[in-house]
Amino acid sequence: MFTDRVTLEMIAGKGGNGVVAWKREKYIAKGGPTGGNGGDGGAIVLQADSGVFALDWFRNKRHIRAENGQQGGSSCRTGRKGKTLTLRVPAGTLVKDAKTGELIADLTESGETLTLCSGGKGGRGNESFKSPTNQAPNICTPGKPGETRLVELELKLIADVGLVGFPNAGKSTLMNALTHLKVKCAAYPFTTLRPNLSFMKLPDQRRIYIADIPGLIGGASEDRGLGFEFLRHVERTKLLIFVLDASGIDGRDPLSDLEVLRKEIDAYSKEILQKPYLIVLNKLDDPESTPHVFAFEEAMEKEKHPFFQISALTGQGLEELIEAIADAFFSQSV
Repeated sequence: MFTDRVTLEMIAGKGGNGVVAWKREKYIAKGGPTGGNGGDGGAIVLQADSGVFALDWFRNKRHIRAENGQQGGSSCRTGRKGKTLTLRVPAGTLVKDAKTGELIADLTESGETLTLCSGGKGGRGNESFKSPTNQAPNICTPGKPGETRLVELELKLIADVGLVGFPNAGKSTLMNALTHLKVKCAAYPFTTLRPNLSFMKLPDQRRIYIADIPGLIGGASEDRGLGFEFLRHVERTKLLIFVLDASGIDGRDPLSDLEVLRKEIDAYSKEILQKPYLIVLNKLDDPESTPHVFAFEEAMEKEKHPFFQISALTGQGLEELIEAIADAFFSQSV
């Protein structure tokens, strides 16, 4: 199961207690206080890691605790500090305060770290209270509790290009054709139940990262189908590709599909629709596609937006599409 949003209570380690101890040795007339301080509690640190692709590790967790510090010892020994708990999260993870919704951090770069909760300070032993006017202090202090925060981790994939389309439009087949990733493909809707991320390698060895988003349907804004569950993963993309089914499956046609996709995305975020986009008419290998292609061409003449006719299954038109993706993406990167 793909997990891209979790709410967790993070609890840093408590500081160890200070202790009261005395030096008592044979033949030594005067002893003295020797109680050591407690060790500090462990902190909780989040680290972005490009090798982690989802928040699955956190799925069944509600509370995460760092190690407590140990109490001090006699002979002025300081207790051991609690170990810092470093949690790896995907690059592209938003960290929010779960109560207020305030954004705490956006971890976009691999290796970037955030100290989310600091450990509690260790308590003082009686040796630390010794002074010229108080040679035999008989007091110590307890360790302080570590910071506690209720946070929401939300993943937004960091991809250059996002594939958006109806279920069974051929997005997964296109993903397989453009990248080295082998995504499950089948002749039924909602084959893809989680976003997929991979890269397309160009002849000059440059890479373009592509996200395949599970299919939208009409009424997604009313929570039909998968609703808007995964649209957040195209918010960071620089280029959208609308993948349309030219075969007219289930009585649909690509022109109406495009309008529905635009409407549903607009209901989610008007900013996404402002992104540059390409339109891809897929499944030209299907004999039923011909009348739909003619109707689509006529409609697009009025809109004056180019579109690409391909068959992701046979490879027809893919070279031209790859060139267009590279041109559109790198023109945005300048």
